[in-house]
Amino acid sequence: MGENAVMTNSEVSDLTSVEDEAIRICQELIRIPSVNYGEGKGDEAAVAAYVVASLAEVGIEAKIYESAPNRCNVIARISGTDSSRPGLVVHGHIDVVPANADEWSVDPFAGVIKDGMIWGRGAVDMKNTDAMILAIVRDWARRGYKPSRDIVLAFFADEEAGMEFGSRFMTSKHPEVFAGCTEAISEVGGFSVTVADGKRLYFVEAAQKGIHWMKLTAQGRAGHGSMMNGENAVTALTEAVAKIGKYEWPQRYTQTVKDLFREVARVTGKAYDEKDLRPLLKEIGSTARMIGATLQNTANPTMLEAGYKANVIPGSASAVIDGRFLPGYEEELNTTIRAIIGPDIEIETISHDIALEVNFNAPLVEAMKAALLREDPEGIPVPYLMSGGTDNKALSELGIVGYGFSPLRLPADLDFMSLFHGVDERVPIDGIRFGVRVLADFLEHA
Repeated sequence: MGENAVMTNSEVSDLTSVEDEAIRICQELIRIPSVNYGEGKGDEAAVAAYVVASLAEVGIEAKIYESAPNRCNVIARISGTDSSRPGLVVHGHIDVVPANADEWSVDPFAGVIKDGMIWGRGAVDMKNTDAMILAIVRDWARRGYKPSRDIVLAFFADEEAGMEFGSRFMTSKHPEVFAGCTEAISEVGGFSVTVADGKRLYFVEAAQKGIHWMKLTAQGRAGHGSMMNGENAVTALTEAVAKIGKYEWPQRYTQTVKDLFREVARVTGKAYDEKDLRPLLKEIGSTARMIGATLQNTANPTMLEAGYKANVIPGSASAVIDGRFLPGYEEELNTTIRAIIGPDIEIETISHDIALEVNFNAPLVEAMKAALLREDPEGIPVPYLMSGGTDNKALSELGIVGYGFSPLRLPADLDFMSLFHGVDERVPIDGIRFGVRVLADFLEHA
């Protein structure tokens, strides 16, 4: 075939080369720091330019949307063959959290390969998936393949610090780029969890907890530290914070949680007791730390601020509480916090975001399941509720139904959840190869 010949949809892709390209792109993306420090301090400009150039190289036009200086989002639309079908948003974020190089065993921004893994900040969260997406659509462009439905590629800024400069900006200021789209896929889903007898469950994210970060402030009477003071703001605040930290939240099981644990019970042969699903947590290994938080609301004290001198009782003291609520249980979180701390402590909302729960019996999910099973016939796809959140929350405000589906087959002994924002973040190369094959299959059948 001549160099300029156009390939057809019928031609089969060389997935090994696509896998190799995904590995290369992942390394190159890691080498572009794109660190998000929070409070508006971030810079995605260089990595956005890389994404645009990577797409332009194969003839895919992409546009950068700058929400603030150097806060950059990238959007591209790939036209499908059936204009009557609604579009699918395939999105990832291109920012990463900071990394202290002194704590790492490797340079966190070198993208080195060691022990069969790519190491570096963003290797898991989520430049591996960004790389898979880019490698797949670059392959499509080279061989002239067109998906059956429009695919909108979105690479967002600021996912790691509230989404204000990323997906929130795009959905509020440029909703037109998502016109005609009804569904979306993104990070933290489709990864394997090995349970009894080596069976692999593939966790597909179908729900997310909501967020209510709140600042508590106690007012008191300022005075000298040597004197009696029955209106000590620090005392009042710390008593309230301690009560919150020790509070045992009631178990509340959403449909997604019930569906997950029914499968865990079935696969492991353990009892399913809907009155208390906690005994089943031990069957899912290290993933239990995250999944355990999805059985109830949570409220964790994270910051304290009070005083300016050892011998001065301050007139006020404040604390920050990271509150997370299950779908349908936001009111319970807020009323419980108020009841715990009493009427005298002020509550100010710092940040708020919605909870999500979507249908796991949708045709799009069936396409995910089929792609996973074609690659791993013994795999068992299951839904799960995520303790955090993703850019799917912003897209939901446009009526777009989102799932977490960035497939990875992982070693049974890998503590995957600890790698998110962790020291020595790394992703198995074999996992990326698996992910490319599954994601390419899914996108061509979605």
